[in-house]
Amino acid sequence: MHIAIIMDGNGRWALRRNRARAAGHRAGAKAVDRVITAAVRRGIRTLTLYAFSADNWQRPRPEVNSLMRLFRRHLFVQTQRCVEQSVRINVIGSRERLDAALRRAIDLSEQATAHCSGLHLRIAVDYSSQRSLMSVAKQISAGSDTDDVSFLKALAQVDHSMPEAPEVDLLIRTGGEKRLSDFLLWESAYAELHFVDTLWPDFGESDFERACEEYSRRERRFGQIVTPVMAGPQHV
Repeated sequence: MHIAIIMDGNGRWALRRNRARAAGHRAGAKAVDRVITAAVRRGIRTLTLYAFSADNWQRPRPEVNSLMRLFRRHLFVQTQRCVEQSVRINVIGSRERLDAALRRAIDLSEQATAHCSGLHLRIAVDYSSQRSLMSVAKQISAGSDTDDVSFLKALAQVDHSMPEAPEVDLLIRTGGEKRLSDFLLWESAYAELHFVDTLWPDFGESDFERACEEYSRRERRFGQIVTPVMAGPQHV
């Protein structure tokens, strides 16, 4: 099962408490730890977290710098914990605009957890699904015989996804907004969507479990018609 989460609401969480937005991001990092623990406990195979979109560079420079420092520090602190839990870390998205220190931290975390066989934890940083799809389209020559498998391989290479991830089964968005915000557009073609008003720093294991339980009650048809099972003849 592949669960993807748009972690929305850090800034609003802080503002409602008359605190700086950076405080909301720090509280959001704790929510990340809770959800990873819940995913490991439930046996989820792939978890993709939307940490920083390509559009987020438009935010004030001090906030962006604070986010990048927090991300680098969190990678450093959590890598050993991920090794202990057999969680493989993979940062997807573009890396050209990330500073050298953060790129080194990403490389070290990915190398240290490359052997882990449990949860595949993907963190999207400087990520844009539209940009990724356009990059793959430019690589494919007109008239080439490209099937779904080769397209997904090319998409994984563009996104630095190692290994390739399956399509999204359940996409969760916190914070009350109801949009995908340029996140995993191809991979979420048949995803079940789950929107909650809870701001990300307040999202906990119980919220994660409720989302999974609701997903388990949904009927996924993938465009097909599900024929009801007819009762057979009754014999007395």
